Amino acid sequence: MKSFVLEPRMRSSIGGAFYPTGYSMVMFPSAEDANRIGHKLIENGVSGDEIYLLPAATILEEITPTVREADEPLPSAGTDAATVRAYTKLAREGHTGLLVRTKNEEAANHLMEVVRTVPYSIAQRYRTLVIEDL
Repeated sequence: MKSFVLEPRMRSSIGGAFYPTGYSMVMFPSAEDANRIGHKLIENGVSGDEIYLLPAATILEEITPTVREADEPLPSAGTDAATVRAYTKLAREGHTGLLVRTKNEEAANHLMEVVRTVPYSIAQRYRTLVIEDL
């Protein structure tokens, strides 16, 4: 698993909010569960280079500020800002995130088969122009 650093390609071209097209973001109440799921995905064939572990502090420092920028001069018209606000709320409660490359529906389904073995808070798949609940 990689440490997360927000890259320009992980932001919406309109407004700049967090929008990592081709990835899914899953948040867990337990940091241990997030770490365990990340390692289980690697054991099941997902490249460690395609998985980011995001502790609550990282979400608050790297992802949360993208909404302030996206809402200037007007609030975001899409759900990207609302989704970031949901991550922010959970991060403030101590939840940990995993950002996993899910290039197609099969990869997203495989991710969720593993994720559903533990409690999770939210799971979103970022596709072009669509944020999908998983």
